[in-house]
Amino acid sequence: MAETKNQQGFVFSGKKRSSTGQDGDDDFIVANKKSMFSTGLPSMWEDPAAALASARHEFGEHGGVNMSIEASATFTVMEPETMRRMFAGELGPDRDFFIYSRHFNPTVLNLGRQMAALEGTEAAYCTASGMSAISSVLLQLCSSGGHMVASRTLYGGTHALLTHFLPRACNITTTFVDINDHEMVKNALVEGQTKVLYFESMSNPTLTVANIPELSRIAHDKGATVVVDNTFSPMVLSPARLGADVVVHSISKFISGGADIIAGAVCGPANLVNSMMDLQHGALMLLGPTMNAKVAFELSERIPHLGLRMKEHCHRAMVYATKIKKLGLNVIYPGLEDHPQHELLKSMANKEYGFGGLLCIDMETEERANRLMNHLQNCTQFGFMAVSLGYYETLMSCSGSSTSSELNDEEQALAGISPGLVRISVGFVGTLAQKWSQFEKAFSRLQDSGLYKN
Repeated sequence: MAETKNQQGFVFSGKKRSSTGQDGDDDFIVANKKSMFSTGLPSMWEDPAAALASARHEFGEHGGVNMSIEASATFTVMEPETMRRMFAGELGPDRDFFIYSRHFNPTVLNLGRQMAALEGTEAAYCTASGMSAISSVLLQLCSSGGHMVASRTLYGGTHALLTHFLPRACNITTTFVDINDHEMVKNALVEGQTKVLYFESMSNPTLTVANIPELSRIAHDKGATVVVDNTFSPMVLSPARLGADVVVHSISKFISGGADIIAGAVCGPANLVNSMMDLQHGALMLLGPTMNAKVAFELSERIPHLGLRMKEHCHRAMVYATKIKKLGLNVIYPGLEDHPQHELLKSMANKEYGFGGLLCIDMETEERANRLMNHLQNCTQFGFMAVSLGYYETLMSCSGSSTSSELNDEEQALAGISPGLVRISVGFVGTLAQKWSQFEKAFSRLQDSGLYKN
């Protein structure tokens, strides 16, 4: 169904448009390459929640307050000539002409507009997983023989992609750096050869905060594109507004919030996103990490309350970090004043969202880490031993032996990952008093066992 827009920016369904454009008035989406991804936002962007509220709202086919799910894999046309024009690129989703859902799907496109609004970028495209978003954008920006510079502290799957898969399969090499050593970053970037500087806004799992404005300036001076993984800090940080070119997400985490969906997103300039959907050269188009329309619908219903959820995740993380520190444990949290990048994060963060929904406790050894998690889950029900993050329940894992296990011992040491580092994604179920009591009881049992002493 075609879409029509009223003066308030709401989008309603209408009849399918003829390729001649003669079957009704012209109050349709403007036909140009940027408009298929357009958020409908005003030029000034102030805050992610405000941007999401200002983005166009699509109603359902019969006037429902929620948009309809376009579950079709393929789409019909009104005239035979239309199909030729679509494959020639003369007609496309910007004018409500769809071919096949691996190319474009109306429901997935709408989620992309929400993601672009969230990150303050021109465009966004949603994928089947976070790793597919990362791999697709890197393969679009780098060709065989290309070079990248990346933080040495990354999610294990991303580190394995850069260390093993891309060199073997694509002849793309990566130089790993301490992302806070700007001189090291500058020296690693080779003008004319380095295509990408890649890092996480808040690193997994060490919660190191990257200086996005300064790193972007350094990379741009050398002609490199800055790609930032913002999975750990949606709403809290807006990398594109701080100088980054591209923002990637594992939507499976905080944005989903339910630990029930695998999804990703690439947010960036419209020309990049369009190039990734090119019929001959587009990494997204040809590798096909397609998001299911039903998944896109589910996620689009969760994004409007992401801000409220993030505020509570972050508030509780701050409370727990403060209290855990008083117990004498070695806690890592960017909201604490003794965190090395506390002031940096304050200077970059969007106001009122806090300092992130994760904290780490360094128990020094894997045995101590495992014992603490065992007490927290099986004795006091504080949280679950599970990978991933952003769930409404608290999730805990020992990073070195789980989500960072792709890194060898030397790489983990360089990344600052202790064998006993416990990553905790703070949930918001239960009362604060109830959950803190559970933590205290678990810690008391650990002390009684004699395995941990202050």
